[in-house]
Amino acid sequence: MATFTPSSSKLSSEETNKNYSGPLAILTSLFFMWGFITCMNDILIPTFKEMFQLSYFEAFLVQFAFFGAYFLGSLLYFFISITAGDPIQKFGYKNGIVAGLLISAVACMLFYPAAHYQVYGFFLGALFLLGIGFTLLQIAANPYVAILGPESTAPSRLNLAQAFNSFGTTIAPLIGGYFVFEFFADAAGKPTPAALQALYPIFAAIFVAVAIFFALIKLPHFEAESIEPGAGALKYRHLLFGMGAIFAYVGAEVAIGSTLINFFQLDNIMGLENKEGDVFLSFYWGGAMIGRFLGAIALSSEKQSVKKWLLMAAVSLAAFGLIYLAAYTKSQGALEFSQVVPFMFFLVLNLVGFLIGRSMAGRTLAVFAGISIALLAVTVLTNGPVAFWSVIGIGLFNSIMWSNIFTLAIDRLGKYKSQGSSLLVMMILGGALIPPIQGLLADSPIGLHTSFVLPMICYAYILYFGLVGSKP
Repeated sequence: MATFTPSSSKLSSEETNKNYSGPLAILTSLFFMWGFITCMNDILIPTFKEMFQLSYFEAFLVQFAFFGAYFLGSLLYFFISITAGDPIQKFGYKNGIVAGLLISAVACMLFYPAAHYQVYGFFLGALFLLGIGFTLLQIAANPYVAILGPESTAPSRLNLAQAFNSFGTTIAPLIGGYFVFEFFADAAGKPTPAALQALYPIFAAIFVAVAIFFALIKLPHFEAESIEPGAGALKYRHLLFGMGAIFAYVGAEVAIGSTLINFFQLDNIMGLENKEGDVFLSFYWGGAMIGRFLGAIALSSEKQSVKKWLLMAAVSLAAFGLIYLAAYTKSQGALEFSQVVPFMFFLVLNLVGFLIGRSMAGRTLAVFAGISIALLAVTVLTNGPVAFWSVIGIGLFNSIMWSNIFTLAIDRLGKYKSQGSSLLVMMILGGALIPPIQGLLADSPIGLHTSFVLPMICYAYILYFGLVGSKP
């Protein structure tokens, strides 16, 4: 197996594509898989809420268990790294990925007995273990993608990989929603445990198959400059601010996505049923996919040109067409094109945001956070289709946040990249804490509609990070 040092990733564009395009393509399958499974949580929340007669707070414990595992798993990883040296640097990125896949497979198999005994706590335990598996995948895969080429184009590569993650989150509500809310539903249209007994063992088998595939293939190995104990990553100011930004971003994105199906049911919004709401949920997550594909182009090394912006516009329309086609198929032809035309306004606004960002990661991040704040304000202050589409449109502007925050935060960390990555993944804790807090707000007198003020605060911090906190 060939060995490369981190500095060897600073290659010409032609060399980078020749040496690393294959491994990068293989890694995108991982991002797709964990995106799909993660978004299934948005299907589980209304399912468990109805199946176990839960409050919003109790239902959002799904996200608390899943994303809480990220925090505890990353915390354990960090303590190991400061006492015995960085595990990923010792055992390799590939072995970390394989271990994460196998743990995830075991977690998915636990859904079968959990559904058989119909114990909510059992489901939460399975979700926690699944989060542990995904923690390893995140710690290994994200920095690996970042170093597969020059540091200057790391945001572009990570946006591309995250775009496939978003493709998974886009189709998960359609496929998962169909099986849970329709195919396996009872005569009254209510979800049953049979759906979970069928779906999650299939996910487990896929994880095992991919783990075997990764164990057998050859991937570039990046050797660390040195492997030593200590908490050297904590001396970097921009990494510390980046940890807060990851917490805020994941918390806001997950809280909004977890809430949407129930939000769509409100009479003053759209009054949709579950099987109708999951169709439009795919546009929220699909928006993130579109924005990440555009981010991969906008933040690439290619100079600004009319050709570049025409390509971005074409990709935007093509991806939108793909999402609509999938949603149309899932709705069995009931979703008319006129119903989704408002989404095209946000496509234009997204392109304008990239134009203002001028291919600078920090600036683009701040612009998108500012637009998200404005859209949430519109959501809270209005009703009907305006509030409905404003909150869906936020998905487009969530798109580049993970990639840009991550690459800005680990910039210039050198041998501490993996340790810094574990600290950033630890802050996925935001996905565990922010949704239940929004659930408490939704259960309170202010109600579900007004509870969207909470993610506004999260985006305000991200705006600060993009403008100030991201500077090394």
